[in-house]
Amino acid sequence: MANVSAARLGCPETNRQLSVRSEATNAPEIAGSRKYSLDSGVVPAVQYIAYPYMDPTPSQTEWKKGSAEMLILSLVEARPRHGYEISKLIEQRSGGAVRFYVASLYPLLYRLERRGWIEGRWVEKSGQRRRRYYRLTRQGRRILAAQLRGWREFVAGINRITEPENA
Repeated sequence: MANVSAARLGCPETNRQLSVRSEATNAPEIAGSRKYSLDSGVVPAVQYIAYPYMDPTPSQTEWKKGSAEMLILSLVEARPRHGYEISKLIEQRSGGAVRFYVASLYPLLYRLERRGWIEGRWVEKSGQRRRRYYRLTRQGRRILAAQLRGWREFVAGINRITEPENA
């Protein structure tokens, strides 16, 4: 049976996180040999496993997390919309580059509603199923304005960095 200990160590030189696994076995004692244990501080086998601290290529999911609230707030600014319509507009206007599925969109809508940034109300129309329409609140308008201002400053800064310098 083996005694196993594990730890995570940061390595600033390589910007990698290391998982360290130490294992000391309780092998049968041979004449003149020594039993090792983790408590003694003498460990015969140490295995290092390195993996990147951060993914070098952010996925669409990461970009979406940072902008999801702003996208939803901006779509309900003009007029009240229901969740499915919001989802389809995001997909359509982004040319399919950004998509929200029910599992992620509705919890976000409920969270925005709990914060007081949007307000939802149920609407029933004849021949259609009941839908919850969301509209922007006064507080939501202030938040959206601040988010848009910050987003535009961020994009402008990124553009200044990535544009080739004029010769």
